[in-house]
Amino acid sequence: MSKPLEGIKIIDFTHVQAGPACTQLLAWFGADVIKVERPGSGDVTRNQLRDIPDADALYFTMLNSNKRSLTLDTKTQEGKEVLEKLVRESDVLVENFGPGALDRMGFSWERLNELNPKLIMASVKGFSDGHHYDDLKVYENVAQCAGGAASTTGFWDGPPTVSAAALGDSNTGMHLAIGILTAIIGRGQTGRGQKVAVSMQDSVINLCRVKLRDQQRLDRIGYLEEYPQYPHGEFSDVVPRGGNAGGGGQPGWVLKCKGWETDPNAYIYFTIQGHAWEPICRALGKPEWISDPNYATAQARQPHIFDIFATIEAWLADKTKYEAVDILRKFDIPCAPVLSMKEIANDPSLRASGTIVEVPHKERGSYLTVGSPIKFSGLKPEITGSPLLGEHTDEILAELGYSKDQIANLHASRSV
Repeated sequence: MSKPLEGIKIIDFTHVQAGPACTQLLAWFGADVIKVERPGSGDVTRNQLRDIPDADALYFTMLNSNKRSLTLDTKTQEGKEVLEKLVRESDVLVENFGPGALDRMGFSWERLNELNPKLIMASVKGFSDGHHYDDLKVYENVAQCAGGAASTTGFWDGPPTVSAAALGDSNTGMHLAIGILTAIIGRGQTGRGQKVAVSMQDSVINLCRVKLRDQQRLDRIGYLEEYPQYPHGEFSDVVPRGGNAGGGGQPGWVLKCKGWETDPNAYIYFTIQGHAWEPICRALGKPEWISDPNYATAQARQPHIFDIFATIEAWLADKTKYEAVDILRKFDIPCAPVLSMKEIANDPSLRASGTIVEVPHKERGSYLTVGSPIKFSGLKPEITGSPLLGEHTDEILAELGYSKDQIANLHASRSV
């Protein structure tokens, strides 16, 4: 089966998570992603949080599948010459260095454009160019705080809270992948490459747009009716933390199920949508609520919302989260079990769909990783193991036209 991005060569100058998540996605869809790493050490995540001594850490393997690894010391003249050859033959260069690092290396945008006018240079940044924090070093939780996610996450009586989901890192990588693909299509129209940049702050803000919506509503009317603070609580002039309330205007909460005393994930998320109110009442054995004026409309229910959730929780007391969802889904009620990562790792549906895949690795044996979250009718990405450090160096150098003797000399000079 041919892959849509076959023939696209990408220089992957990224490390840690945001950039590698971007390039891994493109590799899944057929791009030849050449991960350029420092000889002897490579991406720092190769040895971060190791669970097997002297083997690449899962942090690295789960973000770098389907790639090739080229070790290259760009501080040497020979290393710079290799990179120049690679730039001339590539379609995209992706980087997440600190500001000015490529310029100091001798590969400014102007130089790259001179070497290959069709090259697309894609960058992960902490903040957008010109932002007053554009020189600030940014990691995942920094981005979540700067992007508004932390201030609106957690409970109203507690501090701002970061999410376990990689809103700053992998989310930024997904945005950058969209930018790269758009630039590739644009190049087909103009014949020229361009710079593409995505900031981590911007990517988090993009996922927080409903909270920006709420800020404007709050500014106008002084309250937010779908938040737990309404109608009895008080609102300040900023969007509050809403606990487990739904962000889309449908009241929802995490509720205990059978076994919660010993299982920290024996819960379901239960959402009360207007059109589902009658089925909810029937499922709970509360048909009298359907026509009760205290419950019949969303506005009438809001003052009683936690009493309603308490009633649902009492109904859940003798049911596991799976039993509860199996009952409730027959009534078309929006809900889901709170799944642990162990349950996700072993979920047969996720294995069958390719969302969770087991892949072989030369050092680790097999390991679990996340497959493509995007599903196609005519493409099923094959997920392969991440490369060992420098595994494809000689292969790539040969493709660039280096002879065996020249490759040996590069090794001898420690340029690769």
